Amino acid sequence: MSNKTKGVIVVLGASMMWAIEPILVKLSYAYTDVLSTFTTRTIFCLITIAAYLLLTGRNFRVRTKYLPKLVYVSIAATLFADLMYVYALGKVQVINAVMIGHMQPIFIVLIGFAFLKDDRITRFDYLGILFMIIAGILVTSRTLSNLAAVRIGTVGDLYVLFATISWATTAIVARRYLKELNAALIAFYRFLFGGIAFVIYATFLKGITINNAYQMVLGVIIGIGTILYYEGIKLIKAAQVSALELSTPFFATILGFFILKETITMIQFIGIMSLFGGIYFLSRKEYPANSPLN
Repeated sequence: MSNKTKGVIVVLGASMMWAIEPILVKLSYAYTDVLSTFTTRTIFCLITIAAYLLLTGRNFRVRTKYLPKLVYVSIAATLFADLMYVYALGKVQVINAVMIGHMQPIFIVLIGFAFLKDDRITRFDYLGILFMIIAGILVTSRTLSNLAAVRIGTVGDLYVLFATISWATTAIVARRYLKELNAALIAFYRFLFGGIAFVIYATFLKGITINNAYQMVLGVIIGIGTILYYEGIKLIKAAQVSALELSTPFFATILGFFILKETITMIQFIGIMSLFGGIYFLSRKEYPANSPLN
């Protein structure tokens, strides 16, 4: 089996895991609250990634110079963004949460342009951002009447947007400062510091309780998804990973329909299609005018 085939399989596997995540969160909320769900999610996710590192013989130690960056990634991605996302899932449809979460490339491009001197915004980036903004507006407005009245989104959608921006900042930090670290090791520390802080907080506040199996399975699913994603980006190109990740909204929509009885409108479906256009243009490269590839 070629590396490309392996990469496609593992990234699709990661996309499926991330599509399952919001379903499990909503199922867990039928038996417990945000605090318990997020605490056990974090614990079992860390256990899953740590087990993977041990089984593959990886070393947990990192050089001191990486620690401040890893702490930031963990606080911003886990303690803020993940928590915001899990909380918002109690207020929005699965498709809204997944779609807004997949608008992360917009903010990676914009933040990268502002802080990474070697990055520049091309005409394809502008087109990609436009398509993704259209996708977000269509999915969150849901109907033509809402769109016409400029009723775009809810407070829950805004929470997911804040989470998406925070995730994008951690991607930039990892890209600029953590390139030399093993991807699975980054994934472990991504959950470690923020996870420890939240577990301590939850323990003192009301203790750690497991009221349903969904809480535990949720953590394992996220751990597996993170591992598969990082393995995938080592096997295939970033543009291919981005394109394959677009299967997540489709998986999530199907699961949301059959398990949660959530439906999507035609406007939302058009929004999903627009997301493809956004990723396509963001993955394009602009060559010099005299290049035969242009």
